[in-house]
Amino acid sequence: MTMITPPPLDQQEDVEMLVPHSDVVEGPQPMEVAQPEAAAAVENPPVEEPPSVKFTWLIPGFTRLNTRKHYSDVFVAGGYKWRVLIFPKGNNVDHLAMYLDVADAASLPYGWCRYSHFGLTVVNQINNRYSVRKETQHQFNARESDWGFTSFMPLGELYDPTRGYLVNDTVLIEAEVSVRKVLDYWAYDSKKETGFVGLKNQGATCYMNSLLETLYHIPYFRKAVYHMPTTENDAPTASIPLALQSLFYKLQYNDTSVATKELTKSFGWDTYDSFMQHDVQELNRVLCEKLEDKMKGTVVEGTIQKLFEGHQMNYIECINVDYKSTRKESFYDLQLDVKGCKDVYASFDKYVEVERLEGDNKYHAEGHDLQDAKKGVLFMDFPPVLQLQLKRFEYDFMRDIMVKINDRYEFPLQLDLDRENGKYLSPDADKSVRNLYTLHSVLVHSGGVNGGHYYAYIRPTLSDQWYKFDDERVTKEDVNRVLEEQYGGEEELPQNNPGFNNPPFKFTKYSNAYMLVYIRESDKDKIICNVDENDVAEHLRVRLKKEQEEKEDKRKYKAEAHLFTTVKVARDEDITEQIGKNMYFDLVDHEKVKSFRIEKQTPFLLFKEEVAKEFGVPVELQRFWIWAKRQNHTYRPNRPLLSHEELQMVGHIREASNKANNAELKLFLEIVRGPDERPIPPPAKSFEDILLFFKLYDPENGVLRYVGRLMVKNSSKPMDIIGELIQMAGFAPDEEIELFEEIKFQPCVMCEHLDKNMSFKLSQIEDGDIICYQKALSIQENECPYPDVPSFLEYVQNREVVRFRTLEKPKDDEFTMELSKLHSYDDVVDRLAEKIGLDDSSKIRLTPHNCYSQQPKPQPIKYRGVDHLSDMLAHYNQTSDILYYEVLDIPLPELQGLKILNVAFHHASKDEVIIHTIRLPKQSTVGDVINELKTKVELSHQDAELRLLEVFSHKIYKTFVSTERIESINDHYWTLLAEEIPEEEKNIGPNARLIHVYHFTKESGQNQQVHNFGDPFVLVIHEGETLEEIKTRIQKKLHVPDEDFAKWKFAFFSTGRPDYLQDTDVVYNRFQRKDVYGAWEQYLGLEHVDNAPKRAYNNRHAYEKPVKIYN
Repeated sequence: MTMITPPPLDQQEDVEMLVPHSDVVEGPQPMEVAQPEAAAAVENPPVEEPPSVKFTWLIPGFTRLNTRKHYSDVFVAGGYKWRVLIFPKGNNVDHLAMYLDVADAASLPYGWCRYSHFGLTVVNQINNRYSVRKETQHQFNARESDWGFTSFMPLGELYDPTRGYLVNDTVLIEAEVSVRKVLDYWAYDSKKETGFVGLKNQGATCYMNSLLETLYHIPYFRKAVYHMPTTENDAPTASIPLALQSLFYKLQYNDTSVATKELTKSFGWDTYDSFMQHDVQELNRVLCEKLEDKMKGTVVEGTIQKLFEGHQMNYIECINVDYKSTRKESFYDLQLDVKGCKDVYASFDKYVEVERLEGDNKYHAEGHDLQDAKKGVLFMDFPPVLQLQLKRFEYDFMRDIMVKINDRYEFPLQLDLDRENGKYLSPDADKSVRNLYTLHSVLVHSGGVNGGHYYAYIRPTLSDQWYKFDDERVTKEDVNRVLEEQYGGEEELPQNNPGFNNPPFKFTKYSNAYMLVYIRESDKDKIICNVDENDVAEHLRVRLKKEQEEKEDKRKYKAEAHLFTTVKVARDEDITEQIGKNMYFDLVDHEKVKSFRIEKQTPFLLFKEEVAKEFGVPVELQRFWIWAKRQNHTYRPNRPLLSHEELQMVGHIREASNKANNAELKLFLEIVRGPDERPIPPPAKSFEDILLFFKLYDPENGVLRYVGRLMVKNSSKPMDIIGELIQMAGFAPDEEIELFEEIKFQPCVMCEHLDKNMSFKLSQIEDGDIICYQKALSIQENECPYPDVPSFLEYVQNREVVRFRTLEKPKDDEFTMELSKLHSYDDVVDRLAEKIGLDDSSKIRLTPHNCYSQQPKPQPIKYRGVDHLSDMLAHYNQTSDILYYEVLDIPLPELQGLKILNVAFHHASKDEVIIHTIRLPKQSTVGDVINELKTKVELSHQDAELRLLEVFSHKIYKTFVSTERIESINDHYWTLLAEEIPEEEKNIGPNARLIHVYHFTKESGQNQQVHNFGDPFVLVIHEGETLEEIKTRIQKKLHVPDEDFAKWKFAFFSTGRPDYLQDTDVVYNRFQRKDVYGAWEQYLGLEHVDNAPKRAYNNRHAYEKPVKIYN
């Protein structure tokens, strides 16, 4: 079922982690603050946002989908056909994967492309505020015809029917698509249109970009950064001050967007950090703390405090006695509540709200014992630059998850913190300072708690003109876009049929303000000061000018590339240098030989003069050979250039030798040397002459090296040149040698013995072939690890230096070992056991490395589950060099024969739950689990009986029978709970029955969604028994104090809705007969506050790692 509805009015922007589906100078002077020069503004009308289309996709029978991919119906947006693609069971990860796909990509003409902003949403059908939405932008083309999110949301959340995404086995997905003209977007020039440039996104660094733009546009801060001491010897990737100076300088003077890689490298971040989205507020604090530390002892020491530091007074004042306790604290930013507050003023009111300490919460005043008191916070002073962090993300204790607060929250252009006679100020505050602030910037978060995009609205000079800084793109915006559209909340769609009495359709605005920056009116002339090149150190200007020149040279080089060709010339010296060091196969790595950039129209004879200047070899003594790639993937000199070819242009020779448009011309320069090592003219080459290359292998030392080349007749035999080979090797004249032909090395090594008495022609030896030779093997040399050339080449081809890490420390290399890719599973664990001093290698369990997440894969390698080391290191189309290991307490084969279950045991008379790990053979039964558990737990009496329950989301879904096999039990998403069976349940008469009892709370407000928590249990109820009688037994069972229990409410639940009970109600009559299907969907609910600590066995979400700046 599909529907298309009009779009919401706010346009949301891109999201991170996107993938298509399938690189002595004078010190600074003290700061002087001058007034800014008037900036020339280019008044262009705002770019009109294109209309978007919302597409709704209802997927019934979701859990029964048995295809890996599932497509929606085709819908049209912007005149183009689209569809949504999902992977219901994940795309090689345990997350729902979802993409926007060009529906007719296969039939579109060559070179097609289209650009789109789009958002994808999995709708929460119980409470829309918990819907998961992610947004991005992409230019679609033939190579990337779909784009989106491989890790859209965890499958565990999606398939959990209590979470609200899967209702009646139906999932609801929305796609909102806005299509832009490709030329309009990519041809846009931010500098030309606005006078400003943006920052490039490294992958998931939009949060950092929005903060950096905000800080940059506080000129006093920028000036202070410029005046931090740096030198010409500093490296930007190792110096945060220099990297930030460089970044700010480029933002001020570049014409195009600026990269942030130098800065993140100076933070000590790697690529993984750049693809990990963090919190703007946290980065702001960490960065300012780091800069404050690095400014100490310099001319700008104290700048961070001067700009951002304010002070507040925490106080506790007794009501009935004369006692007051105060404590002064500083702050760089203020965290303001959004939930329950309509605007910034309401948040400040809440911030200074007085709390009464009375009753059980009285204050212990020194010398006065317990006293009634009032507790609160007042401000002593506010900073010139006031940073307000809006608490858009909060922890939902009911649901045990983080949620985003998208409520409407207003903020003014002018903020008066002296309002109502200075209600926010302490009596000791300096009332001469006027705390009137002007809004400078608004940082926006667009998306949900699982991911989103950050951008900033800034007015750099506090004029009426606002700008949107969205990564690389900067646009002019009006004040309505900055204020009204970033307040959040809900918006109604216009009615299509206003004559009908349809309720208006509302949608949540996921783009809303997240951080506000205000500048005090009385300080704005000092803060919005003039910053020019005089503030920038000379060495920095020189360095950046040089960088700009190099960049321009590269641009010019690229623009003229079609006029030139690259000629790479290899010589004997290159082969000698490389073979046996970084190379063993073939002859040379062409990336490491001399390269010439030559105009294609240059005569080859003129090029030879360039070679003569470079190598000191006269033109007439040069003979060039063309390299050719053979069918067996080797690369060898194939034939010499003929005299008539050398009369041609370089470009023509390149085209004749290689048809690829961007190919290089690769040549081998043959230089023949006389007895005095001086070059001599190369002898004429006849059809029978072949050029051979020779490598010498030393088995005792395991060394292979290049020793030279010879021109031989193809009718001759290897025996004819033995003397020359012995001389080249420096052997005794009577030394016996063995010869091998190096044939290929991909996909496997092929190196065969060469018959010394067979002619080269019969042995199919030709120009460019490689012959390896060594001394004839003696008995002693046979004991070498690699006694001959083939075994040595096999070794170097397959050797792998593996970094081993323990699972406990997955980021740290513990040691390295040189292994072979051909090593079997047993070879690897045996060598590892020897390395760590373990007698039994079968107790080692290995886990492979995930090259994308840089973490261990979730599933370890089974005992002899792979054939070779190469299989252990493979990850899709990549190869890792990392393995994780752990030492088990029992052999791995034995462990794999066991079923491991984590069972939570609830003690009958104690309010505690302890997790026990049970390991039993897979053919064992639940009865065996219970017997094993009895040996581990404390029972209330010797003859106590246990039962095993399956619990999910604090509800009982199954009571296991003792004969059930444990092999099929899954405790990954479900909790296994064991408990004693009460005596009253053992002999239930016909007038009694068992019911489920669950704890629950309800959300406040209009929604009032029910959330279960705590440990569910089973209870016997009797016919005619009232709620009052049952309550007595429940209170005794749960050990609840009278005072707390009096606040509990009791409700009968059927189909998820509570029906509250009175003490006189007969509970038995509310429940269906035992033989009615679905009876367990009915339960007795206990409504009360959840004061219990979170259980260790609850599945908790692992949130992002904290921001760290290492340098």
